[in-house]
Amino acid sequence: MNIAFVGCGFVFDIYMKTVRAHPELVIQGVYDLKPDRMQRVAAHYGFKTYDSYDSLLSDPKVDVVVNLTNIGSHYEVSKQALLRGKHVYSEKPLTTDLAQSRELFALAEKQGVRLYAAPSNIFSDSVRTIYDAVEQGRIGTPRLIYAELDDNPIHLMEFEKVRSATGAPWPVAEEIHEGCTFEHVGYHLVWICGLLGPAVSVTAFSAELLPDKSPLVPGHSGTPDYSVACLSFANGASARITCSVVAPRDHRMRVIGDAGEVSADSYRHYQSPVYLERFTKRSLSARKLHTLRAHPLLGRLFGIGGKRQKLVKNWKSAAVEKDQQIRSTLKQRLVEWLRRREVYAQDKLIGVAEMAQELKAGRPQLLSPDFLLHLNELTLLIQGAGPNGIALRPSTSFTPIGPLPGSIRP
Repeated sequence: MNIAFVGCGFVFDIYMKTVRAHPELVIQGVYDLKPDRMQRVAAHYGFKTYDSYDSLLSDPKVDVVVNLTNIGSHYEVSKQALLRGKHVYSEKPLTTDLAQSRELFALAEKQGVRLYAAPSNIFSDSVRTIYDAVEQGRIGTPRLIYAELDDNPIHLMEFEKVRSATGAPWPVAEEIHEGCTFEHVGYHLVWICGLLGPAVSVTAFSAELLPDKSPLVPGHSGTPDYSVACLSFANGASARITCSVVAPRDHRMRVIGDAGEVSADSYRHYQSPVYLERFTKRSLSARKLHTLRAHPLLGRLFGIGGKRQKLVKNWKSAAVEKDQQIRSTLKQRLVEWLRRREVYAQDKLIGVAEMAQELKAGRPQLLSPDFLLHLNELTLLIQGAGPNGIALRPSTSFTPIGPLPGSIRP
């Protein structure tokens, strides 16, 4: 599948971390509004560049446009590509307005092309392993999900100094003005809705708690830096998602059934260890003891936290198991090894690869337009809940997607 990228900022280099694992994706070229940024990317990776977006869209070799522009540009950039008969894979959120998202899917259908959207962590090994445990009934009926997305106190992290592999700055101002919910809640919504189906009610609250998050954005930004949402699902289960750039890092995923719990430490690590605990009176009572809570290894002797599971893998698991960059020095390879082991291991290209596989095989879109519209609406509702909160029913829904295809069980 021939693809081209629009937008060569910080996230572009994250996509490139696993590029060698996807030889079926042929990168025809890249385009960015900033010529110097585009040329730096071209020099580092050896990609062809386009002198305009129109030039990219006029290239008959390009099948798919990967939209990595800033959030405010998603709608127009995707619309132009769809109008020219290109399939589109867009970074999240799809648009900033549900009506615009509906328009894009209607346009895609009219043009006979497809529109897909990030995030792709639903295809990770850790999520597959969680799904597998639930599908096999190993925790009983899933009743409750707790999902955390605290990303550290942003004002203490000096993100102004962070640069990508090709020198792109972390987009501090945009991240703050768009907000952690808008930028990141989709990482949890995608796997939760994939597992439980559509949400039928949303109770949410959002607020801005921190002023002066960065020297680049003094004072209050006017955008929430904290949100919490409680979702009720058509199958009777509930979920609570918390997002912030106020609290220390916590990315846990927990699915609690009436007979046990399956959990992972991070949505952002595609091979995060997954633990399964079958509830017993012994393990539940053991939690009352401070010593066992304070010493997890000791607590596991009493069943607290359960046992580590062998990961259910996918056809691209190798993408996050070794260095897959086009160019890297020995130092960079060592840094990447440490990152994959201790911090995160993402394969952002897996979403594009799954798209290409579906298109080649002529299969229906697993993450359907209705599914992606639902995620978009939930994101907008949670972001906009405000300090007075909301309690309402979403206007969108979708047919549950069922088991993830292509799982490779140990």
